[in-house]
Amino acid sequence: MAIRVLRIINRFVISGSTFNVSYLTKYLPSEFETVLISGHKDDGEENSDYLAASFGLNPVYVNSMRKSLTQPWNDRNAFKEIKKIIETFKPHIVHTHAAKAGFVGRLAAISCNVPIVLHTFEGHYFHSYFHPIKTNVLLRIERYLAAKTDGIIAISPEQYDDLANIYKVASPEKVFTLPIGLDIDKFTLNTDRLRADFRNEFKISDDTICIGIIGRLVPIKNLNMFVRVVKEVLQRTNKKVKFFIVGDGESREDTERQLEQLNLAYTSVHEKDYSKPVIFTSWRKDIDCIMAGIDIVALTSLNEGTPVALMEAQAAKKAIVSTNVGGIGYVVEDGKSALLAESNNVKDFSDKLLTLIENESLRNEMGQFGYENAQAKFSLNRFINDTKNLYHKLLQEKGVKI
Repeated sequence: MAIRVLRIINRFVISGSTFNVSYLTKYLPSEFETVLISGHKDDGEENSDYLAASFGLNPVYVNSMRKSLTQPWNDRNAFKEIKKIIETFKPHIVHTHAAKAGFVGRLAAISCNVPIVLHTFEGHYFHSYFHPIKTNVLLRIERYLAAKTDGIIAISPEQYDDLANIYKVASPEKVFTLPIGLDIDKFTLNTDRLRADFRNEFKISDDTICIGIIGRLVPIKNLNMFVRVVKEVLQRTNKKVKFFIVGDGESREDTERQLEQLNLAYTSVHEKDYSKPVIFTSWRKDIDCIMAGIDIVALTSLNEGTPVALMEAQAAKKAIVSTNVGGIGYVVEDGKSALLAESNNVKDFSDKLLTLIENESLRNEMGQFGYENAQAKFSLNRFINDTKNLYHKLLQEKGVKI
């Protein structure tokens, strides 16, 4: 008899969480039977139905599960829908991923007495997201749910420390460190052709250094800092440089306004005027092509879990400049695969970015080290095996009969 797993994710959009649940749903051994549940995407988020199709997945969509924290009627309806699915599927394990799925999904699983309830923190919102009062309320909710959860998964040692020791979400013995995995081979195939395709599409010469920031355009990504870095770098270098903002989201208009205020010309793929220094590409499905085409990956976030963009950058042998926040210090090796800057320090970040812009050999060295780092830490096989072993451990400890 198969071990039945109900996997629940906030939203099936382009994000690290989406890839995590896709890999686990697709590649866990045949002894596991998985049903995948997803909430509804928000406006401005790219639909990832194509990704589900590419993995051969058919998620069950619970449209009432939304990102908003101010619509309790939606949470109530999502709770009821998920509870019905649990009652029909009768999972041995309910494994939730990210905040809203963790809230609604765990409540439903607990109410149905599911044998094993697990939650993965794909990041956390205990600083830099909300007002301190709201953060405190959410932290209390997480502690309540953790007390009724069989296992809490941290995706980096730094996040483990946050959850177990700093914010005391759960007791240390209940928190497991399980770094996510990545299809590394995807970023090593046909790279010369993909780089040429990218450069031809955007009419970029071989001697132009391209810097890319990749992900959702939301406040936590701190695009305001990135714009100020662009301004400083353009004033201080004689190299040919282009800046790519890959993604979309609620901060798009604010970022454009700031570019205009600093007299920085920008364009979108729809306008196709690629002579300007800043290019918005919106969402792209061909991230392997993007990684092949750019030279440096940047990240200016105020907080992160283990950002997939930096994992992918290392798999693609790209040097990185990032703020040193959250789990980033685990994902990259400071001074070896990345240069890490102080959070919100434009001067520090710009200095480090200019160091890489001016030094091609250093970029290549860091790219090679990053590739080896990605192979060692983020292999897909390790991720799948670690998850499988954790499931078996918890089932055995609770004496769950299959």
